[in-house]
Amino acid sequence: MWKDFKAFAFGGNLVDLAIGFIIGAAFAGLVESLATNVIMDVVAAVTGQGSTESLTFGLNGGEVHYGRFLASLVSFVILAGILFLIVTAIKRAGLGNFRAQGQRECPFCKEFIAVDAIRCRHCTSAVEAEAPDPEDAGLQIT
Repeated sequence: MWKDFKAFAFGGNLVDLAIGFIIGAAFAGLVESLATNVIMDVVAAVTGQGSTESLTFGLNGGEVHYGRFLASLVSFVILAGILFLIVTAIKRAGLGNFRAQGQRECPFCKEFIAVDAIRCRHCTSAVEAEAPDPEDAGLQIT
């Protein structure tokens, strides 16, 4: 059991996931700081407010701090946009493992195989790969 746990804990996928999570958290902090301390301060200066946190409106005797929400929204949009550009660049460069995800049943032995498999790994029968959606594959339809 210990050997299996060590293989799992120190296997490439888990270590890669941990490194990606740490880098992602640091990157998210950087984007949060950019959105809050730079972009939203520019918005506050343009609107004549001291800061975007002072952007509020009253509702039934309470205050709604929509400036804080705007800062979070700007941060999210920047982070999502940058991640989209990174993933698109990785796909175009042909790097990474962007294989089709999912499983289907082998028509011969009824075991589950990858959706894009051309040979069953259980019975070694040749099977037809399911055609990926052209949009998912990054192909242009003319």
